[in-house]
Amino acid sequence: MFQCRTCRHQTSLTAGTLFQSTKLPLTTWFLAIYLVSQAKTGLSALALKRYLGVRYPTAWLIQHKLMEAMSERETKYTLSGQVQIDDAYLGGELSGGKAGRGSENKVPFVAAVSLDDNGHPLRIKLTPVSGFTLKAISGWAKANLSANCCVLSDGLACFTAVTEAGCQHHPVVAGGRKPKELPEFLWINTILGNLKTSLGGSYHSFDFAKYAPRYLAAFASTGASNSIHSQCVCWWPPPPSGLVRPTGFG
Repeated sequence: MFQCRTCRHQTSLTAGTLFQSTKLPLTTWFLAIYLVSQAKTGLSALALKRYLGVRYPTAWLIQHKLMEAMSERETKYTLSGQVQIDDAYLGGELSGGKAGRGSENKVPFVAAVSLDDNGHPLRIKLTPVSGFTLKAISGWAKANLSANCCVLSDGLACFTAVTEAGCQHHPVVAGGRKPKELPEFLWINTILGNLKTSLGGSYHSFDFAKYAPRYLAAFASTGASNSIHSQCVCWWPPPPSGLVRPTGFG
């Protein structure tokens, strides 16, 4: 604790950080950061509880503070160059509710991946939107794409709005073809497949409408999404022997 000699204001080294007012050792937080950021298939709060040796509410709070930090970081960069985009939904249909895209439990989001000159993925963005309308996609493109990037999408009409952000748009009409028959969308389909596996394997249920930005940002920020290509992975050094189990976290 530090105190100003003039105004007597008190502060600490953790003030204004994720660790502010925490009663846990910082080493517990550092281990949580490592586990959450390196879990290739996602890490549930229940699993985090077991690794950290804390109560479930504590593990849940730690996890969501870390995911919120990831979500805030994701808003600070844009995709450039070649970009593949697709429409997707998070969540399933409720019993007795609306079916299909009108389901109250489905959160629409835009999945996008930027590619290098060799066609390899660089970064991804998974961003919830209000809907797949021209207005929504225009706002998304202005916030998430750099001007003059080349956007490849399917024939969904709303994606033409990316041109309002100064981007080039190249639609490819799928015409009922399956993903494996569309090599143009190899990476975006791979990412969505990895996302489905990660969420389905680690999280059995959560409030999609409330927490979708956090879970999507966590996937985009960790090695789980970037494992599709070794050039995209920037792993931290391994923890000291005995600190964590060497097995996977899935």
